[in-house]
Amino acid sequence: MRIPFAVFRVLAAALIVAAIVAQLQRSYANWTADEVKDIGFQFVNFFSFFTIESNVFSIAVLLIGAFYAFTKRPDSVWFNVFRGSVATYMITTGVVYNLLLRNVELPQGTTVAWSNEVLHVVAPLVLLVDWLFAPGRLAMASKAIWVIISFPLVWGVYTLIRGPLAFDERLERNWYPYPFMNPETSANGYLSVAFYMILIALVVGAVGAGVIWLSRRPVLLSKKA
Repeated sequence: MRIPFAVFRVLAAALIVAAIVAQLQRSYANWTADEVKDIGFQFVNFFSFFTIESNVFSIAVLLIGAFYAFTKRPDSVWFNVFRGSVATYMITTGVVYNLLLRNVELPQGTTVAWSNEVLHVVAPLVLLVDWLFAPGRLAMASKAIWVIISFPLVWGVYTLIRGPLAFDERLERNWYPYPFMNPETSANGYLSVAFYMILIALVVGAVGAGVIWLSRRPVLLSKKA
């Protein structure tokens, strides 16, 4: 099953790349149409979305995983932890988006519908399927949960520090990637933000624990690997 999964990973990575590029092109067209002066600032905003960053990580995981599968090399420990971490981020992205953000227009410009579905629904499912079925998965130690949650914590701190310093001339307000992270528009300011951050941290932790638990179970297609 290694070669079929290698092909699956390459195709999935290509789809995610196409989705990111399509949304970035649409956003860039909107920025230029609005005669935005600081395009660099808008690019940084675009790549400050947790969804975009998680999908970029997914491309790396899928392509590295395809390399391991094509060459029939055993997965390395570092890659297994990286793969499990990214699977956690993508599953969390799918859950949070579909529960909190599906009907919210995010500030990266007019959303490309098919790209939006790929990044928030298809890609999370791909990483979940890959974790469940792809050969090569290794058992993860319980302490790996600290590696898993480290990136979301750093991203959250980065977002809250950058927000008050990132005035978006196009929106005429400070820029935050998601409405629930903006203390200026949340009903109870930083209290509301803290609530959602804790909630998301719990979701990441729970999903990460599930990913670790699954890593200790036989790969579902292992007999055919």
